[in-house]
Amino acid sequence: MYKQFVITLIMLLFVLATNAQEVKQMSLDEAIDYAMEHNPTVVNAQLGVEIAKGKVSENIATGMPQVSGSIDISDNFELPTSFLPDFISPSVYGVLFQEGVIPVKPLPDPEVFPAQFGTKYSGSATISLNQMIFDGSFFVGLDAAKTYKELTGKELEKAKIDIAEAVSKAYYAVLVSEYRFELLNKNYGRLDTLLRETTEMFNSGFAEKIDVSRSKVQFNNIKVEKENSEKMLKITRANLSILLGLTASDSLVLTDELNADMFAEEPESEFQYVDRIEYSILQTNQQLALLDKKLNNSRYLPKLDLYATVGANLGTGVASNIFDITNEWYEFGFVGLRMSIPIFDGLQKHYVNQQKKLALQQIDQNKDLMERSMDLEVQDAKVNLDNALANLRSQQENMEISEEVYNVTKEKYQEGLGSNLEVINADADFKAAQTNYFVALYSALLAKVDYKKSIGKLL
Repeated sequence: MYKQFVITLIMLLFVLATNAQEVKQMSLDEAIDYAMEHNPTVVNAQLGVEIAKGKVSENIATGMPQVSGSIDISDNFELPTSFLPDFISPSVYGVLFQEGVIPVKPLPDPEVFPAQFGTKYSGSATISLNQMIFDGSFFVGLDAAKTYKELTGKELEKAKIDIAEAVSKAYYAVLVSEYRFELLNKNYGRLDTLLRETTEMFNSGFAEKIDVSRSKVQFNNIKVEKENSEKMLKITRANLSILLGLTASDSLVLTDELNADMFAEEPESEFQYVDRIEYSILQTNQQLALLDKKLNNSRYLPKLDLYATVGANLGTGVASNIFDITNEWYEFGFVGLRMSIPIFDGLQKHYVNQQKKLALQQIDQNKDLMERSMDLEVQDAKVNLDNALANLRSQQENMEISEEVYNVTKEKYQEGLGSNLEVINADADFKAAQTNYFVALYSALLAKVDYKKSIGKLL
């Protein structure tokens, strides 16, 4: 009974562990699509597009009616004194002093009359409306916001292209590492067999001690190389997982395989500057610079606004009356047009315009430089791809020949027609050819990605 319980518990833990780790199978295209939704860089670029959309709405809102309200309650604990021309005769003024109507204070000036206006408590409530009728900078700013939104969309596209490039190279790195690890396992098994056979032949008197030592050295080397390759495979897998935005609990299985079909179809060679997202971004920046100059020119134009205010106020000597809704509040209101006309700003806008013109000239120079750089980049990428493919074919042939040489050499050794040293040397040549092939294969894959990016056909 206890044994059955332990077995059931172990199976339950195994099922839970299996369910906790989600296995994802992806081709290269599926990996790129997954990264477009989960990679933090792309996600941030998408958020930037949403922010730009909000910016457009914000600019539109500034041209809508602006309504505000205010409520003001004041305790005028000391009313201000105003000085009026003395329209009261001195005799009357003196009587008022004597009767206490006017506080008995010495007159600062016999020709003025001090007076205080207002109540101890006052309140007011207003609603104001302001509507822009014409403002040249508003319309230019609206165009600029829309163009900025377009720019963020292109920056999102650039982020996707960069991630597609990184994912492609990381995906190929994993494929090559897996293939190399698989061949190293075969080499490991081959050298393990050779070591055991050489040891048996030594024990039977058909081989020398040095033959065993040579085989042992080769076996130790391949063992270390296999362990290092396994570590490198883990690193390349981790790098790909990070680019895809996978969690630590996800397990990734690549469904594509390394074969000659990867290079059977070459990318389209036709190239136009607008196919490159960098060039398109530069064009949009040029539009923004033009709008910036236009915005500065719009500040020469007058502005026209409609405004209106309605409200009511109340004055009282008792604080509680302010909050008594039965008291009569006195309404007021006004409406008007306001025109602001720029007259002279010390030539500030003129000098700003000069700077904008120079900035546009810089963009023109950058466009010319980018076009020449792109032409050169496409040529270099094409040459690198052709050279990489030629080298790959050569290294593949060398690997096949070295494998054949190794097999023949080993057969001769087993038949007693060759030496152990010849087998060791043939094995070393075979492993060197394999290493060269892996380097050539990965270089060809990277060259293919670089060429497709250079002509704007990566996505």
